[in-house]
Amino acid sequence: MQSESREQILKTNSITILILIISIVMISLLLFRNFFFKSTYLLKSFGELSVDPEIAFTNNKPTFLEFYAEWCEVCKEMAPQVSNLKDEYEKDINFVFLNVDNQKWGNYIQKFSVNGIPQVNLFDKKGNVVSTFIGKQDEIKIRESINNLEKEEKSHQKIINVEFSTIQENKNNEVSPRSHR
Repeated sequence: MQSESREQILKTNSITILILIISIVMISLLLFRNFFFKSTYLLKSFGELSVDPEIAFTNNKPTFLEFYAEWCEVCKEMAPQVSNLKDEYEKDINFVFLNVDNQKWGNYIQKFSVNGIPQVNLFDKKGNVVSTFIGKQDEIKIRESINNLEKEEKSHQKIINVEFSTIQENKNNEVSPRSHR
């Protein structure tokens, strides 16, 4: 009888401890969700707060144009650095963020030959491409190129890092002759 009572107490204690652990994990995720999901949140906010590309290329300011995707791990990794740059330079430079999964930006994806992301293009005040960065980049390297925009150096520089994501084809909106039955 005493053995059954101990087993019942152990079972109750185990369940209580399990519930307590699950509760702590859930509360931690809620409290620290910005820390855990900061990069994904930053990417979404970039797209939502982005300057329209048509305005950016006509308002006589240099432009920082980034092609990204929310699923891109390298884009997520670079998001805090890009956010720092945006906070520092957004008064003097247009920041445009185009999600490659949005068909609305297909013409820009083609125009700037985007086949790996993140891709950052820097433009001078006149809309001329000054630098193109493909893949993971150091914040310092991008910062130097942004600072050179002010000097209006005309040589186009293309910097490619092997760490980038290949654009995935969006087959959800693909149209074929048979899709109109």
